[in-house]
Amino acid sequence: MTAETGRRILVLCILCAGIAAAVVWRDKLSIETLTTWVAQAGWIAPLAFIAGYAIATVFFLPGLVFTLAGGALFGPVYGTLYNLSGATLGATLAFLLARYLAHDWVAQRTGGRLQQLVAGVEREGWRFVAFVRLVPLFPFNLLNYALGLTRIRLSHYIITSFIFMAPAGAAYTYLGYAGRELAGAGEDVVRKALLAIAAIATVAFISRLLMQRRKSQDNQATDHDGQA
Repeated sequence: MTAETGRRILVLCILCAGIAAAVVWRDKLSIETLTTWVAQAGWIAPLAFIAGYAIATVFFLPGLVFTLAGGALFGPVYGTLYNLSGATLGATLAFLLARYLAHDWVAQRTGGRLQQLVAGVEREGWRFVAFVRLVPLFPFNLLNYALGLTRIRLSHYIITSFIFMAPAGAAYTYLGYAGRELAGAGEDVVRKALLAIAAIATVAFISRLLMQRRKSQDNQATDHDGQA
């Protein structure tokens, strides 16, 4: 067995063990647990939160819990920045694992979806990555791994992911912030709650609009090919 094969096996064992542990502890993960843990980290709380978000992304833990907790802990501005940093770091780690160490494992678990992603990236490059970040067609954690099997450049993947995850990230971060204000009976609770709902509704509307536009473009392309 070569050294590279040994490294691949080790990484897969760690990955499988981490995912198994995440499944076991998934029900115990909550906003309250995260806020308590991060609050105890002191001055390194932002770094601890970003690292925790990244690890959770790699091991298929629900990112929404972290995003809401980020808003509750750090507010709408810093919370959005830390959430996006953690999500992007985790997405990058998953991407690199799939590309260099876990290709076959990821391919087996993505199935036919992988072909759709590969075809989309081959056809549109970073624009397709932007689309699937804005429109949740694929589960976030699995998408990160699957995109590692495409030929998109790492720099394009990182920049595109950070920018186009921002709208939903900001909206859900604000929702977490508004939830904290509601629980603490802070000032302008109703206004902040309505803003959070409006932000989520806007993101959902944009996603639906983009999906409809894409379907229309695909239908037009199909009709054009048929006429040709």
